[in-house]
Formats: sequence, C-alpha cells, structure tokens
Amino acid sequence: MIKIIVVDDSAFMRKVLSDLFAAEMDFTVVDVARNGQEAIDKVKLLKPDVVTLDVEMPVLDGISALEVIMREVPTPVVMVSSLTKDGADATIRALENGAVDFVAKSAGPISNIDNIRTEIVAKCRAAARANVNKLQKFQAVRPPASEYKLSPSFSVAVKEQIVAIGTSTGGPRALQELVTRLPGNLPCGVVIVQHMPPGFTKSLANRLDSLCALSVKEAEHNDVVKPGSVLIAPGDYHMTVERDGTRTVVKLNQGPPIGSHRPSVNPLMESVAKIYGSLATGVILTGMGSDGARGMQEIKQSGGYTIAEDQSTTVVFGMPKSAIELGIIDKVVPLPAIASEIVRHLQTKHGGV
Repeated sequence: MIKIIVVDDSAFMRKVLSDLFAAEMDFTVVDVARNGQEAIDKVKLLKPDVVTLDVEMPVLDGISALEVIMREVPTPVVMVSSLTKDGADATIRALENGAVDFVAKSAGPISNIDNIRTEIVAKCRAAARANVNKLQKFQAVRPPASEYKLSPSFSVAVKEQIVAIGTSTGGPRALQELVTRLPGNLPCGVVIVQHMPPGFTKSLANRLDSLCALSVKEAEHNDVVKPGSVLIAPGDYHMTVERDGTRTVVKLNQGPPIGSHRPSVNPLMESVAKIYGSLATGVILTGMGSDGARGMQEIKQSGGYTIAEDQSTTVVFGMPKSAIELGIIDKVVPLPAIASEIVRHLQTKHGGV
C-alpha cells in the first residue's frame, strides 16, 4: 500500500483527492493537512510514501513547506498547481527544490479533478517509487556556465550538427544540471522535449534562460535551429525539425497524443534522425515510461550518437532504461557528466582535441 498525505487549504479539494485515492486499491490516505506547517508536522510524524502538496496555502505556502520537507524528512512530493503564470513559475521552483512532479488544476472552487484523475494517480504511483535521494542530492546544485571549453579547431561542419534531448519525470532539474553546463559558444542548436502541459514549458524555458550561458526559449512555429540556442517544445504541441532552404526550422503541430504525451519525444527524435543523420546527437534523461526509445533508435540507425542518463542519477529510470534495453545507446553517463560527453563527442567527431 502507498501511504499518502493530501495537503490543500480547500476542504473541497481535500475531500475530493482523499476520495480519489481511497478508491484505488494500492493507496491509503493516512491523513490530510490544511497548510504547509501542518503538512511538515504530519509528514514527520506519519512518514508517508508520497505527499500531494498545494502550491498556494495560508500559514506556510507549498514551496516553503517543500523546502523544509526535503531538508528534514525527504519524501516524494507531487505538487498541485494552478494554471496561472504565477502558478507555473512557482511549480518550476518547486521542481527545482525537490518535487518529483506536478499536476495542474483549473482555478476556482470546482476543480477539473475528473480530467486529472488518471494523471494524478499515475504520477503519485511513480513518485512513490522515485529515487528521492537524487532529488535531495541535486537540490543545491548551480553548475557554472561554460564549464567546458571548446577546442579552437572545431570544424565549421559542427554547425550542421544538432543535440536533441528528451525527458519527463525529474526532467526540469536534470535539464538545469545539463544545460547550464553547456558552453555559451556551443556551435550547434539544441532542441528539447519535456513532458509538460501548456504554460509550464514557458516558465521552464525562462528559468533556464536566466541560469544558462546559452539562449533558451519556448519554441515557436518556424523558429530557426541555430548555434548557441536551445528550443523547448511548448506544452500541448508536438515539435519536429524540417529543412527550409539552407536553414533548419522547428514545426509545431497538435496531432494526436502519442502514448498520452503531447509533446512526445519520439516525433522530435525521428525528425532529427531524418534531417541530420550521422550529425545528430540524441540524449534521453530521467522519466517514467518509454517515450523517446524509438526515436533514439532512429538516431542510432541513421549513424548518429546516442547518450542515456545512468540509473545512478535518475529520479525515474523508465525512459533511459527503455532505450538502453534496445541496445542502441552509445554511452550511458551520470547526469553531471552528460554535458562534457556531448562536447567531447562534438570535438572528437570534427577533429577537435
């Protein structure tokens, strides 16, 4: 049984969420809390397997409560966030501070709980199995920008390369760890799919842009893939790359979700393999499920280079594991070393040191 504490200042939401989990055979609601301070006290006392934590609460808000929980009694936490811009920004901070994942609810007294029922149950099940030690370990990491220097002998041909990254659960923190370690003069573009709903990817891109030497933005239709830039697929849109004359641009579409995901990693990776072939580098990071494995296989089969995050640093090993089990990964690397492996590969492939 998965022991869960539900934390929300709304009595309605506490009741709805408690009933939702009580209806599941593998969950037991051990208690509820009305604010962040109650949450801290009850987590310390009852030692649950997972906590759902509202972002906006009186007495002590969810972000402040999360920081104390992760510092004093590390426990998997799933945030329950509003769909507002402030809610999205707060959610990104929560993911940086150790939350495993989040679900978004509509504003107002009556939540869209029926629409998120399947999502919140699945995410809380995954959170209960998450490697909480990895969330705690990366909490204070702020890697210096441009840690890895590029060789002056880099070929102009590197500009024809691309780095494609896919991730899900635990991804925002993993991306912070990886992207902030890439040099600002990286001579090729980076494209990313992070499983997130609309609005949250923009907050993620803005946060990464404030921390990175590279330029990071939420992708727009026909944005150009260019050196030193990172484009993140917007929530609710699949993203692919296409040639436009001498340029490569991203294309966005709202085709059907793939494996319940939109954006999905596979369409991006498959288009990268088709356009770039042996000049593509694919990277698969922490996340539950298997999205991205097929796309990484396409990159490998087209002659590209493939990197998977090592289990020792993942929050959830599902996505990297699925790709590794296909036998198509060139290098399995702990998260803090992935940026240097990307740069090493670019330098080696094009005659650098």
